[in-house]
Amino acid sequence: MPQSKLSPIELERILARHAHDPTRLLQILREIQEDLGWIAPEIIDSLAEHLHLPRARIEGVIGFYSFLHTQPVGQYRLLFSDNITDRMLGNQDLLAYLCNKLWVERGQVSADGLVSVDATSCTGLCDQGPALLANGWAIPRLTRERLDQIAELVLSKLPVPQWPRELFAIDDNIRRADILLANTPQPGAALRAAMQRGDGLAALEEIKQSNLRGRGGAGFTTGLKWEACRNATAEPRYVVCNADEGEPGTFKDRVLLSSQADLLFEGMTICAYAIDARHGFLYLRGEYRYLLEPLNAVLERRRAANLLGADILGRTGFDFDIEIHVGAGAYVCGEESALIESLEGNRGIPRNRPPYPVTHGYLQKPTTVNNVETFCAAALVALNGGAWYRAIGTAKSAGTKILSVSGDCARPGIYEYPFGVTVRQVLEDCGAENTLAVQISGPSGVCIAADEFGRRIAFEDLATAGAFMVFDTSRDMFEVARNFAHFFAHESCGFCTPCRVGTAMLKATMDKIAAGHGTQYDLREIDKLNRILHQSAHCGLGHTACNPTLDTLKRFRPTYERRLKSLDFEPAFDLDGALAEARRMTGRDDAGAHLSTEGKS
Repeated sequence: MPQSKLSPIELERILARHAHDPTRLLQILREIQEDLGWIAPEIIDSLAEHLHLPRARIEGVIGFYSFLHTQPVGQYRLLFSDNITDRMLGNQDLLAYLCNKLWVERGQVSADGLVSVDATSCTGLCDQGPALLANGWAIPRLTRERLDQIAELVLSKLPVPQWPRELFAIDDNIRRADILLANTPQPGAALRAAMQRGDGLAALEEIKQSNLRGRGGAGFTTGLKWEACRNATAEPRYVVCNADEGEPGTFKDRVLLSSQADLLFEGMTICAYAIDARHGFLYLRGEYRYLLEPLNAVLERRRAANLLGADILGRTGFDFDIEIHVGAGAYVCGEESALIESLEGNRGIPRNRPPYPVTHGYLQKPTTVNNVETFCAAALVALNGGAWYRAIGTAKSAGTKILSVSGDCARPGIYEYPFGVTVRQVLEDCGAENTLAVQISGPSGVCIAADEFGRRIAFEDLATAGAFMVFDTSRDMFEVARNFAHFFAHESCGFCTPCRVGTAMLKATMDKIAAGHGTQYDLREIDKLNRILHQSAHCGLGHTACNPTLDTLKRFRPTYERRLKSLDFEPAFDLDGALAEARRMTGRDDAGAHLSTEGKS
């Protein structure tokens, strides 16, 4: 059975590492759980005392993040990725197979407290699924043979870090590289180039000249964001890298973190130089916990080379360092203000805006938040110049875009193109055949059909955070949209009633249609629900939750209509149908017929 207690010395060691700072509550909780497997009530009491926090606040934080638990979940917690691409690769059958091997029910802890098996949202391994997390460690390319091996390791009680290394081998799968992925500048080269141009203002002007736009999907101009933060009067200023790519179908940041970490940290340091910041954070999604040690090693090398720390590269007063915070399973923390709340040790609930993070971000101080790809691109701009970068791509979309390609294609993986590439070109390059649809930018993006494959990846046409999910003619697009509806209902933070209730209603409606009880009335209600969510949901999750359903309804309506009943309204619960099996088991249907016959005679 898992332990329930930390010794006072062990608890003090964790608290001291985080300076007894309540803003580091999430990191403290995560480390405690890594040691014990769960967070017991007496530990919550101790934390409340040591951090001077209400017990209810600590419990609220634990309850918000899906990877934190106040009940034992077994010495081994095995979570299957349940993204649509994992479904397409047979994850449900594999999950059932492993449960059978371990004699455990899905979602339950085995009787001996050894293991639990369940599902989680996308783990960022869509190009090499099906995948699972074993106590937070990612394992790709699941087969029955691999699951046999995993079951043996669990039953032998071997600690996960001691499992064979080949189980955890993850490929970058870089299929097409361009200016970013094909170049690995010497550490410090871009930073030296920026400093040689002059002060931080000169570095900022180069970013503005490049017309670099944020790669998280919204496409806000990077130079203008940095300038607004630099011009904010409050101090200190902060640089935050959003590495919480939780959008199903997106895994490009995973590859950049493993192959271009120096370039990322260089971009963050150049941002610090431009806005006069002294502290930076990399917010790493919990599913990428296995990258923490390699990334910290890169930071240590950069400190040793005077690329981080005090008086960087001999420039007096240029002090900047970066620390890594790890998330704990919350898709909504990909929204920048929710991410900042999480950095502060809170529930990751998006803030009302304005004010914006550039003036009131981390600890209410000016904060620049960009994602991994944006900071990497900024380093290239500093190295080669803004004019060089602006000449690549299209008039409104400078540079290149990295696409995470998954689904029905021969060569899933990472593809980097200058902006302006057509969807058709990407499909040809990845070996997709008989393609029915492509989901651009994940569930919150747009689904396009074959007659739109001439459209271009660019902010002026198809803007994307990076996901490019391919579905061929064998796929049922209703089931794709239904999977996405379940995802949004699961990931809603629950803060606002419209989203909490609306996503649950959408999920229930899609399940009702799947069960054969849907009608035209339900299809009309989805459109009404979308309007309500757009008008009243607190953040973008609610605003986009109906997108995949409406897009597939527009382009693939027959896949919905063939499931509908002819009535204009049908209750979701069929009382007579629910009782029919009971009547058959008790023989009452036959008895009723016999009594009817007797009455007539």
